[in-house]
This record gives sequence, structure tokens and C-alpha cells, in this order.
Amino acid sequence: MDATEMRRYVEAEFAGVRTTEAYGDTFFLYDPDGDLPPERQMPFATIVTGDHYEKVSKLDGRDAYRLNIGLTKATYTAMFGDPPTERDADGVLATGYDQTAEDTLMPHPVYGSQYWVCVVNPGAATLPAVRSLLAEAHDYAARKHANHRRRAGRADHPARWRRQGRPFWARRSCRRAWRNW
Repeated sequence: MDATEMRRYVEAEFAGVRTTEAYGDTFFLYDPDGDLPPERQMPFATIVTGDHYEKVSKLDGRDAYRLNIGLTKATYTAMFGDPPTERDADGVLATGYDQTAEDTLMPHPVYGSQYWVCVVNPGAATLPAVRSLLAEAHDYAARKHANHRRRAGRADHPARWRRQGRPFWARRSCRRAWRNW
């Protein structure tokens, strides 16, 4: 499956996905309403087609791409154990994997400590796992989005206080505490 086919798969398979591009790379965001502010835009998966950000995967010049997937801590640690923390001089994590290997699921060379995994040119060996991990990453992004929307809609949420011009002490729970004191 090449990068274009992978992009089509993610866009067709998962609801609420918004795709953005930069430097020829593709970023998949869960944004069903298309209204996420920039500070809330975190992709759940990316397709990187070149060595724009780091060169450890050696994607340039070999017709390769790397699929990156953000996982939950539980899934990541079940697959790889504790995330790597030691970095070399270029900021690349010591994962113990050959980051140029194709069709091999491995910790991300830079974001592995944040529970991201990657695979260069996913093929027959990794495609079933990749599809499952993409579904899990999408579901996790959808849950985070729904939780944020739910919190932002509550009257006692800090974001709503600022929008309503209500100071902290005007919060309902704070008023109750003062009455009972």
C-alpha cells in the first residue's frame, strides 16, 4: 500500500477526519465539525514522505513513506514496554530498532516517548496491525474531542467562565463553599 492508498484508506474508513498537508506530508486530525482552534489540532496519525523533520528513516530518494500513529499508553506499553527516554545528539530516541527497516512496526524515532509508533512502507506483515492501531488511535482522538466538547459545554468549566466573564469566585461550587463556611 503506497502513501496515496493509505491516505485514501484513512479518509474513507474513519468518520470525522480532517486532512491537512505540509511539505508533502499528511496529517490526520479528528475534527468532525472542522472548527478546532490551532492549539487543539493534534493529529492521531501522519504520513511522512521525506526527511523534512529527521533523517533517521532515510525516506528521501528511495520511494518510501513512514506512517506514524499515536497510541494510548496502555497499547504502546503492551507492545513495546516502557517508552525510550535516551536520545542521541540529533534528538533521536534509542529504540533498539533499525528505523530504515520496511514493513516493521516500531517506536517512533522522535515521538516514541509520547507513545507514537511508526512503520516504513506498511505491507503484508504489518497491514492488519496498522489498520487496528489506526482504528484505536481514531477512537482515542474522538474520545478526547468529545470529552473536551462536553467540558466546554458545562457551566462550571473554566473556559466557559472566561467566555461568560465570570470570575473564579463566582463558580457555583465556590459560592456553596462560602455559604457553608
